[in-house]
Amino acid sequence: MKLVTAIIREVQLDQVREALIQNGITRITVSQVSGHGQQHQEEIYRGRKVTPNLVPKIRVEIAVNEKFLDLTTKTIISAARTQGIDSEGEVGDGKIFITNLEECIRIRTNERGTDAI
Repeated sequence: MKLVTAIIREVQLDQVREALIQNGITRITVSQVSGHGQQHQEEIYRGRKVTPNLVPKIRVEIAVNEKFLDLTTKTIISAARTQGIDSEGEVGDGKIFITNLEECIRIRTNERGTDAI
């Protein structure tokens, strides 16, 4: 079992969610987060250019069985990537983290492991 955590642009959430649903991945957790990396976004505040320290993003978490891992990551990448001139996307498109999921327990039925996902 794996936990797929994707940090994406806010505007890409609907596109990513719809792509996941079309590929049979319907159980996701979404939260609003802020952070910074290579992306710098200037704003005008009281007539001055300001670069905020933290940029709003969306965090999508999906617990998957091994057989759904590649499908999940490929779906997120294709839906979240902005289409630049060279089709490699743009700075700020996001990141995907994949971590081992030691245990999963469904509270309602006490199912464990892959059955709980």
